[in-house]
Amino acid sequence: MGFTRIHGVLHAEQCALDQLAQQFSTPLYVYSKAQLEQNYTDLSKAFDFIAHQICFAVKSNSNLAVLSVLAKLGAGFDIVTGGELARVLAAGGDASKIVFSGLGKTEADIRQALQVGIACFNVESAAELDRIEKVAAELNCQAPISLRVNPDVDAKTHPYISTGLKENKFGIPSDVVFETYAYAASLPHLKVIGIDCHIGSQLTEVQPFVDALDRVVLMIEQLNTMGIQLQHIDIGGGLGVRYQDETPPTFAEYAQALQPTLSRLGLKVYLEPGRSISANAGVLLTQVDLLKPTSYRNFAIVDAAMNDLIRPSLYAAWMDVQTVKTPAADLAVLQWDIVGAICETGDFLAKQRDLALQAGDYLAVMGAGAYGFVMSSNYNSRGRAAEVMVDGANAHLIRARESIASLWQNEYLLPKE
Repeated sequence: MGFTRIHGVLHAEQCALDQLAQQFSTPLYVYSKAQLEQNYTDLSKAFDFIAHQICFAVKSNSNLAVLSVLAKLGAGFDIVTGGELARVLAAGGDASKIVFSGLGKTEADIRQALQVGIACFNVESAAELDRIEKVAAELNCQAPISLRVNPDVDAKTHPYISTGLKENKFGIPSDVVFETYAYAASLPHLKVIGIDCHIGSQLTEVQPFVDALDRVVLMIEQLNTMGIQLQHIDIGGGLGVRYQDETPPTFAEYAQALQPTLSRLGLKVYLEPGRSISANAGVLLTQVDLLKPTSYRNFAIVDAAMNDLIRPSLYAAWMDVQTVKTPAADLAVLQWDIVGAICETGDFLAKQRDLALQAGDYLAVMGAGAYGFVMSSNYNSRGRAAEVMVDGANAHLIRARESIASLWQNEYLLPKE
């Protein structure tokens, strides 16, 4: 299952990663189909105690093949742009299982979503309610909406991925939730069907989820007294994964902690997992190009860089780096910074790692299936990496490597004078 070491060589399912690196070149994202399926299935089983819909967060990994694998398992999708909506549909996703989150939905986004029949808009401001009402009126339909509420709960995670505090830009502030719901209910082309809460990402404790749910339940009870009856509660995503020494709750522990309250509430439950489904189903392969030992630091310069994987630079994220082949016993272990060739001091994948390295070695950056390729760029005019999906003993190219010429195919020179 997933990524294991066989006879000293790291494999994705039954495919040796060094052979994939040689076949497809590096940098290379490699995903395990079996691990994706297992993660989704385990989470769904954990919530079997109640009617639920898992909506995979497309922002974590938007490759069409990844989305297609999950769609075939019955997954819905959590999207934040019209482009992600189009991706899901192109991958065979069911529009009726899509929830549309995000702060800045355009009128074109809303129109497209209404026309294909999504499950719900997660709304984050009164101004957005007005925009959805306007488009729904033009289409002569009712738009299903849920309000994303901000419960002011500390997710105890990196500030850039914390979303449930009152100083964060997300959600309806708790002090205006009820008046905003009343306003939404007054608009003739909106149908209020749910409540949504997402407090952050990479949470490694269950208590913040419990605290947020308790606050949302109090809101639901008050809404009932106002005559606003909801059909579902969206508990968001954010469950963490193990990158280093974290001990996040298992899917079963997560579900068990929320089960008493959710069962008592009796509403359909929507979930928006991303990282917990895709992170450990993917790795980034890179090759050591040059070794640069110095009197202060030892630098291993690899062919991947911050444009391929920005999490370490952006979030100071720690990601495990392993040699694909177990090193020879007589090769010295030194402390290395794993860096790219981009002209930035912030261009690194890992710092001060004890590894036995030589030029030409292949390295695997583990846990790269979420917020990896999807956040990559063409900085320094670098083509983005290829992506491969492994299914047992078979490896399928699911995105071709970008050519240099493709980088400027949409650019134009000024007319000749």
